Amino acid sequence: MTELHLKYGLNPHQKPARVFREDALPLTVESGRPGYINLMDALNGWQLAREMKRIASRPAAASFKHVSPAGAAVAREVVVGRHSPLCQAYLLARDSDPMSSFGDFIALSDECDEDTANVIKREVSDGVIAPGYTKGALAILRAKRDGAYCTLRIDPDYEPEPIERRQVFGVTFEAGRNDAPITPNLLDNIVSINKTLPDRAAADLLLSLAILKYTQSNSVCYVKDGQAIGVGAGQQSRIHCARLAGDKADRWWLRRHPRVMTLPFRKGLPRPERNNAIDLYLGGEPLDPSLFVGAVPEPLTHVERGEWLSQLNGVSLGSDAYFPFSDNIERARRSGVRYVAEPGGSRRDADVIAACDRHDMTLCFTGTRLFHH
Repeated sequence: MTELHLKYGLNPHQKPARVFREDALPLTVESGRPGYINLMDALNGWQLAREMKRIASRPAAASFKHVSPAGAAVAREVVVGRHSPLCQAYLLARDSDPMSSFGDFIALSDECDEDTANVIKREVSDGVIAPGYTKGALAILRAKRDGAYCTLRIDPDYEPEPIERRQVFGVTFEAGRNDAPITPNLLDNIVSINKTLPDRAAADLLLSLAILKYTQSNSVCYVKDGQAIGVGAGQQSRIHCARLAGDKADRWWLRRHPRVMTLPFRKGLPRPERNNAIDLYLGGEPLDPSLFVGAVPEPLTHVERGEWLSQLNGVSLGSDAYFPFSDNIERARRSGVRYVAEPGGSRRDADVIAACDRHDMTLCFTGTRLFHH
């Protein structure tokens, strides 16, 4: 048996804590000391990053918080700028929802290079998991937090047993591992009048399904150009998932408004404070004048917001289970969704299809539920 002793369990008072296997553990601690939630995020995040790379054939990264992705992305097909493809994937993943990514656990599909390590060095995060590290990258990460930063190396060839077990309240649960493949055939059953599904949209739908596979249910995910732009996780109502994910997608787009991009922040303002200020600004909340050079900026008007949001288009949406009502489609439409993938199987499937047809959306019934708990 091999084991790794942890700082504590889900909370500091839950001691002792460990992870173990009858044979060798598939991961190595390069620096720091992981906690229970760190490893839950790391192992879920690694599976997602690996699966996204399999789908897109490009480096992928995930930003995990509390066992759900705050963001996830693959590198662009054509990398523009000075960053490596892997570094770009992580920058895009963290850009999905910068506030939620504060203190994240990072998962990388490829060997971590120095470029990516230098970005990780400057961000507030709990740790990183990758299949390897260059010598320079490892030196950078081992120096973070004076050596306390959690750096994990995962065996890229490791595959777990087909049966998973867990205990809740002293009761052991056993079930087959969710190894459902996220493959193009999931999108073959197009049930809407509009049968158009461009390659880019299909790729985004597959990425949304992969993300949902490792997101706490209920969950809905909006994806555009290989990047998650809104993840609604762990809600009891599916419309609340759709609203939460849609609101995040809207904020992702509003952050690109020219007035937001040119907010006159004072020089040297740390990135987390800037992200928080942007969120308050977009929410119409009072702002601290000391954050800015000159007067506090006037908020976007209702008309400005509406005009800008109307330009968001071509978004793909995935749902981990069927939509029970057409209100989910109506909410998705407001955030530029044109392509939808969900399992189907609701008594009201016809209403959902009709809503997609009203808005000229393409709807795929995958036949595969992707709950994750």
